[in-house]
Amino acid sequence: MLGKPKKKKSGGVRHMRIKKGDTVMKISGVGKGKTGRVLKVILSRKMVIVEGMNMVKRHTKAGRKGQTQGGIVEKEAPVHISNVMLIVGGEATRVGYTTLSDGSKARVAKKTGENLA
Repeated sequence: MLGKPKKKKSGGVRHMRIKKGDTVMKISGVGKGKTGRVLKVILSRKMVIVEGMNMVKRHTKAGRKGQTQGGIVEKEAPVHISNVMLIVGGEATRVGYTTLSDGSKARVAKKTGENLA
């Protein structure tokens, strides 16, 4: 029986409360309590790459004609967004949104009420 085709789910999110350049703290798992700066946000997987956090070793092959050196390279792996929390004024806080007088939305720290740029 031919019915209506099923709608495809988008799978990703349009935005996240944590942005590139924010300082975050890992709140669970290996490395709990570590802090670092967000280098990249991966919207489709709901993950972030944080400087110096969740380090893994990659075994790389040397490139052609000595362009890249082979060996063991240590680099950051993605961390799920639910395992990190934004740091504002030295303490971890949740992120909320407020509407400004000109009608635009702005991020706000829930603990302090501070406006985040």
